[in-house]
Amino acid sequence: MSLFPAFSLIRVITFPRKIVNVGIHMSYDSKFPVLVTTSLVSSLIMLDSNIVAVSLPSIGHSLGASFTDIQWVISAYVLTYAALLLAAGDYADLRGRRHAMVFGLIVFAAASAACGAATTIWAMNSARAVQGLGGALLLTASLAIIGHEFTGVERAGAFAFWGASLGIALAVGPIVGGAITNFVGWRWVFFVNVPACAGLLLATFKLVAESKNPDAKSLDFKGVITFSAGLGLLIWALIQGNEEGWGSVGILSRLVLAAASLIAFVVLERRQARPMVDFALFRRRTFVGAVIAMIGYGASAQVMVFFLPLYLQNVYRFKPLSAGIAMLPFALPMVLAPRITTRLSTHFSGRALLTVGLGIAVVGNLLFWSVARAQLTYSVFILSMLVAGAGAGLLNGQTVKVLGGAVPLERAGMASGLASTTRFIGILVSVAAMGAILSNVVDRHFTTAAMNAGLDGATTRQVVKRVTSGDLAGALTEQVPEHVKQELESAGIAAFAHGFAAATLFAAALGLISCFLTFRLISAAETAATVPLEKKQRPCKLADCRDPL
Repeated sequence: MSLFPAFSLIRVITFPRKIVNVGIHMSYDSKFPVLVTTSLVSSLIMLDSNIVAVSLPSIGHSLGASFTDIQWVISAYVLTYAALLLAAGDYADLRGRRHAMVFGLIVFAAASAACGAATTIWAMNSARAVQGLGGALLLTASLAIIGHEFTGVERAGAFAFWGASLGIALAVGPIVGGAITNFVGWRWVFFVNVPACAGLLLATFKLVAESKNPDAKSLDFKGVITFSAGLGLLIWALIQGNEEGWGSVGILSRLVLAAASLIAFVVLERRQARPMVDFALFRRRTFVGAVIAMIGYGASAQVMVFFLPLYLQNVYRFKPLSAGIAMLPFALPMVLAPRITTRLSTHFSGRALLTVGLGIAVVGNLLFWSVARAQLTYSVFILSMLVAGAGAGLLNGQTVKVLGGAVPLERAGMASGLASTTRFIGILVSVAAMGAILSNVVDRHFTTAAMNAGLDGATTRQVVKRVTSGDLAGALTEQVPEHVKQELESAGIAAFAHGFAAATLFAAALGLISCFLTFRLISAAETAATVPLEKKQRPCKLADCRDPL
């Protein structure tokens, strides 16, 4: 245990002495190494996402990438991850959970090495897509192993430990990414995954027993293909819309094909005996409301994990390490809030908590908008991050709880996969839409400033491409006359601030719509406050005891 001091601390926090006193301590001790291994595997995915987010400007500068290309560094990974989560869960049940984890670690390590060695943005984004496949296998396998190994009160403590470990990864990810990028270069952000995966492979073989779902029969290939194609075409159209033109044949044809693929997915799944998604659940208002809340959480709150590093480095001119540390006011509330939410859930309904969480996220985005438009100092920006992080933290965990409670127990696995899938769909669509808005506003503002400064059309287009991607230093090359460099640097910072402001206003609008629909659709009675465990187990006084008959 001394090898994992942080996890030993989480163990004390998440498994209180009351649980030990009811006779669970010995079985928990025997399973703790399995819990640590699966939690580390899941934390690796979260850590990787945050590390890469801080490194995006450096990657873009090194590979000469446009803003659209940089969006794909995130979207290529999240797209395959979200599209294959449900299928990965079925694969783990069918072929074995340990088998799926081993396969996922190998894929993740190989793709990480390819990302680190990439010399073109196309190679980078192709490898990131493969990395997303590995991530989907790792998350679903680790959750299935925990669900199989732990039951009853143990399971609640195990998932609390798992959630806390992801919280640590969320908090330290930007700092680790910034430090690696600062001191050894962005390529090691990916290379570091290789030895980490090797160690986890050894632990998996040694500690984790194989388990399968005896009811699993086959993979739903038709569902996987139609859903993946529909989601991929939709995101492709949203990301490329600015470059190709929203009315172009290419964009319109992708949108039509995306709609056709997603309609085919619904038709095929409704004919399945055991579909990946049970569409009959969409007749339940609380379930629909919970799905909307999950999408709103991803689209308006969690998406800021990817945009904040860009703003901190391009407007406040922070180095990657400083930007990682500067994100702590956003990350820490996301880690700490779920513990407070657990207490609040004994007093307030799930509908109330989700509505308030989305409302706080909306306020946070409006603060981002106002601070960015006025180009206020970082000390003021901290307040925006604290509010936005608190909203995201309140939603994290509560969204899963409400969505899981709205489905039958026998479909809990599907609910878990659907929760993650819908959240990442929200992130994907928001990354694409916010990126398009940011890019368009930056382009418009900086082009005007560059033309007014006397740059010719060709030079302006070249410089604008760099500024939009966040590479302001690379934009002000020898092609730009010395006497206008300072003026254009100020213009570039202002343009990026205005673009970020417009993007966060869009995120606020999405959050507000989600907040309204969540309140309208979710039933307060169906998501009523939970009774604390100690109150349930407290013996009644003799005078108060009543025979129910």
